[in-house]
Amino acid sequence: MGLGPDLNETLARARADLRMGVPVGLRADGAHVLVAAAETLSEARLCAMRALGPLDLALTDRRAATLKARAYDGDVARVIVPEDARLSWVQDPVSPGTAGAQGLLEIDGMEAAPLLEALPELEHVVSARVPLRAAENARLHIYRPADGSEEHYAIEIGRPDRARPVLARLHSACFTGDLLGSLKCDCGPQLNAALMQMGQEGAGVLLYLQQEGRGIGLANKMRAYALQDQGFDTVEANHRLGFEDDERDFRLGAQILDKMGFSAVRLMTNNPAKMRMMESCGIGVTERVPLKVGETVHNTHYLAVKAAKSGHLL
Repeated sequence: MGLGPDLNETLARARADLRMGVPVGLRADGAHVLVAAAETLSEARLCAMRALGPLDLALTDRRAATLKARAYDGDVARVIVPEDARLSWVQDPVSPGTAGAQGLLEIDGMEAAPLLEALPELEHVVSARVPLRAAENARLHIYRPADGSEEHYAIEIGRPDRARPVLARLHSACFTGDLLGSLKCDCGPQLNAALMQMGQEGAGVLLYLQQEGRGIGLANKMRAYALQDQGFDTVEANHRLGFEDDERDFRLGAQILDKMGFSAVRLMTNNPAKMRMMESCGIGVTERVPLKVGETVHNTHYLAVKAAKSGHLL
């Protein structure tokens, strides 16, 4: 291998460019297309792209349904961008009749293909002792994806026996709940209760996965909150923004557990989907340990929707 980037590094560079508003060229079977993320595109670059040819906005089927557009291949819809459309036309994330931030703007030429949904390989970076309030005999392990995306963490309590099912929790990062003490969700209380139980039992592993807002990120989570203030529930808000009910990838947790030497868990969760994903990845789930904490007057409806629409066992 030379000094140039390999495929994985090229894709990581393309994702970074899209996040910064830089258009990316794609090529497949002799066809070419220039794509840009609508949310981060500038007015100047929109004009420069328009000078190259007609523009389309590629949308997820969820976003298309909100806009009453038809998905042409089951999960993607294409909306023609009017010649006089300003940047606000393609960036409005919620108003029916406009386009929406959750899409790829493209110069017509071929379908805008997703930039890989494959699971990135995680590499162990470092471990160190970090005494916690819940357990003084704790260690923090850092895992970094090979594609350069966000790191994920494993908090190991005690010295769990690798030959026995370990008490484990897959916890998705929640800035508002974990750090700010938000009452709109039950994330912070679940994090603290899980660590406390592991400390009391003397052993356990909590995986802290960087999948904010069910995998849609903090900015989109705040957009979803704004929609919830208008009367939409959690799932409806995600769909209106163009996302699925839950965009998280729990295979990351299974990969970390495997790298740590665990093959079976007593999983602290109310979410059967986590159990199914662990089993499908070769991590046995010998017991589901309920984690029912953190209900407030502000999140009662949120928890009810979790149970009714996402199958959580509450």
